[in-house]
Amino acid sequence: MWIDTHCHLDAPDFGADHALAVAARSLAAQRGVMRCVIPAVMRQNLETVRRLAHRLGDAYALGIHPLFVPRAADEDLDALDAALTEHAGDPRLVAVGEIGLDFFVPALCEPAMRERQIRFYRAQLRLARQHGLPVILHVRRSADMVLKYLRELPTGGGIAHAFNGSAAQAKAFLDLGFKLGFGGAATFEPALKLRALAAGLPLEALVLETDAPDIPPQWLYATAAERSAGKAQGVNTPAELPRIGGVIAGLRGIAPERLAEATTANALSALPGLAALVVQR
Repeated sequence: MWIDTHCHLDAPDFGADHALAVAARSLAAQRGVMRCVIPAVMRQNLETVRRLAHRLGDAYALGIHPLFVPRAADEDLDALDAALTEHAGDPRLVAVGEIGLDFFVPALCEPAMRERQIRFYRAQLRLARQHGLPVILHVRRSADMVLKYLRELPTGGGIAHAFNGSAAQAKAFLDLGFKLGFGGAATFEPALKLRALAAGLPLEALVLETDAPDIPPQWLYATAAERSAGKAQGVNTPAELPRIGGVIAGLRGIAPERLAEATTANALSALPGLAALVVQR
C-alpha cells in the first residue's frame, strides 16, 4: 500500500465540482494508494481542502504557498491561525503546508517580495510550533534559506516536498528530522542528480508524492514540440504513484513492495497524524 504525501486534488484541473478528483482518487485506491495528503496554498482554499479531504477519506494540510504570497494579505496569517485552532481536533489535519520559499520565479526574487516570502514563511513556522504540527515545505532554489529558518524555528519535522537539492542539503534536512519527497521528476532519465539521490539516500529518508496535477512522470509528459503538434499532456493523478514508486524501487534495486512498506512508514513518521487514518482503511 502506498501513501501520496502531496497532491493538489482541489486544483482546477480536477473540475470545479471535484468530480474528476473523486474519480482519480477511486482509481488510485484500486491501485493501492491508501491515503493522500492535500495541502492548501492560500487562504481561499483552506476550507476547500478540508472538505475535500473529508469527502475522499484523506488528510490535509493548511498553509499559504510562497507562490501565493504576492496576492496574500497580512490578515491571511490570522485566518490561517484561526483555521488551525478551529480544526485542531480534526484527525485529518496533519500538517501546516504548503509553506516555504521560492527563488525560482524572477518576480519572487525581487528584494521586497523576497522579504515578504521570508516573513510569511517564518510566521507559518511559528504557527506550526504553536499548534504542534509538522510542516510540508516548498523548496525551490531556496534550500539553504529554508534550512536557515528551520534551525531558527524548529518544528520537529515534516516533509521537504519535491526535493531537488544537493546531497549536503538532503543531509541537513534529515538531521532536522525531515523526510524528502520524491515523485514524477525522478522518472526522467536525464535527471541524473535527482535519480542518484533517489537511489543512494537512506531508505528511511524517502517519502513518495505525485504533486498532482503538477510534475507529471515521464510517461505523461509531452514536450513543447509534441504539444504544438497536437499531443495532449497527460493528467497526473495519485493513481500514478505506484508506477512512480516502481521506477524508484528499480533505481534502488529493491522490490516495489519493499519501497511501499518503507515509504509508508516514513510518511507516518513525518506526519504522525496519518497513523490513525491508515488504521481506518
